[in-house]
Amino acid sequence: MTAMNCASCKPVSCCGCPAASRRSFLKTAALAASALPFTRLPVLGEPARQQPIRTALKVQPVLMYQMHQRREATSWRSWGGLHTEQDVAQEKARIGRELTEMKSHAGFALDVLPLQTAETTEQAAAIAGGGHDVLIQYAASGGVKTLEALTDASKWNLMFLRHRSGPVYLWYEIAHPRFLRKTVDEFGQPGMTNADVVVDSHAEVLLRLRGLYGLKNTLGKRIVAVGGPSGWGAGGKTAPDVARDLWKLDIRTVGYPELGERIVRARGNAAVVKRSAAAAERFLNDKGVRLETSRDFVVKAFLLTEVFRDLLDEAQTDAITINQCMGTIMGMSETTACLPLSVLNDDGYMAFCESDFVVIPSGILLHGIANKPVFLNDPTHPHDGVVTLAHCTAPRKMDGVHSEPARILTHFESDYGAAPKVEMRKAQKVTNLVPDFHCKKWVGFTGDIVDVPFLEICRSQIDVGFQGDTEKLLGEMGGFHWMTSYGDYVLESEYALKKLGVDMVRI
Repeated sequence: MTAMNCASCKPVSCCGCPAASRRSFLKTAALAASALPFTRLPVLGEPARQQPIRTALKVQPVLMYQMHQRREATSWRSWGGLHTEQDVAQEKARIGRELTEMKSHAGFALDVLPLQTAETTEQAAAIAGGGHDVLIQYAASGGVKTLEALTDASKWNLMFLRHRSGPVYLWYEIAHPRFLRKTVDEFGQPGMTNADVVVDSHAEVLLRLRGLYGLKNTLGKRIVAVGGPSGWGAGGKTAPDVARDLWKLDIRTVGYPELGERIVRARGNAAVVKRSAAAAERFLNDKGVRLETSRDFVVKAFLLTEVFRDLLDEAQTDAITINQCMGTIMGMSETTACLPLSVLNDDGYMAFCESDFVVIPSGILLHGIANKPVFLNDPTHPHDGVVTLAHCTAPRKMDGVHSEPARILTHFESDYGAAPKVEMRKAQKVTNLVPDFHCKKWVGFTGDIVDVPFLEICRSQIDVGFQGDTEKLLGEMGGFHWMTSYGDYVLESEYALKKLGVDMVRI
């Protein structure tokens, strides 16, 4: 990914990005507005439950500069527009305004710490050792040793440079040859790459911060795996190990014998049975819901949801996945896991079928980046710029706010239980992430929902049209399951993946 430069001939917003840019703040604001927190409010009489977990990204902005003294008949100052203490004061105020505006459009939990300044290597090193997740270097001027001291390779770092958004910065000239390349042709700065340097645009800074927020809320995530962790197909056999090693996932297994005992206890608890029946009634009374299976399957699905909530409470997490959901769980629960997973996703949790740890990290990451529910799906064979995506566990609140209409049918393959056919919006832009089995090279692309068919396949299904090269997609896609969300988050996902050494092919 390359940083976006602002052309001199384009109008510039107050945050320095081109007014016509795809990543302008008007669009960023629209994305943020559609990504409001979607946690369900508790119903009177319900027990206290583990809530969805969103850990703020802590950002430390730093203005690096150096004052110069005039000397006769020799060069005495470097490039850059900060020459007096008044210039510095004005620049600090400018940065403060821009950060405030950026935070107001974030749409995710962003903790921007007070701006600090670094004029010396010692000051820079002290700041770099702070408790932040991300450091933003406003590299106005100063020496390379100071800049290197400011860059802690064990943390995330961004560099902001001014061309036309304010007084021009020295490092706008030399960030690439002197800092990143160390005056040779090869890159040599630990902890930073070209993708971490942004010119003029705080919208581009926010894009990167959103990717890092998603990554922070993915790394180390605890997830309950009912029936144990797995991975689809022969290629997915090592997926749980990759999830633990690369993504640092804390996978907590709950065996099926234990789940069966919990279901029996729940059925014998009058309060749980009453609460489940009331929740099912509220769900079915929604004007957007049409029941086309047995009501009893739905009531039992909400009892199973209560059991899943107990598991989340005890594990103190907001993520769960179900292995053997095509068979084993049906006999125990006398319904299917499809509707419970859909409901949990709508309530702000992460609930995935099949326990496929090839794709589950992409779901946790995209959930964090988009701040919306995500749709784990089976892809089909892309052709003529269209691909059909389907599964039986789709969330209804795909935009994070509004519930899409849904028909509640049986699970297709078993013709049993309760599964939602979510009628997703035609013309809605979606992000599609395609992980490979070994988590080395993913595919990412956007498309638009061109149809919501009713084929004899998994119940929730969409035809996604895309502008990219179909043959390239066919040649590059690996793994099996895909992850889909409303909105365009391909660049954020690509940026986050690069921090783990995972490449992305954009279609």
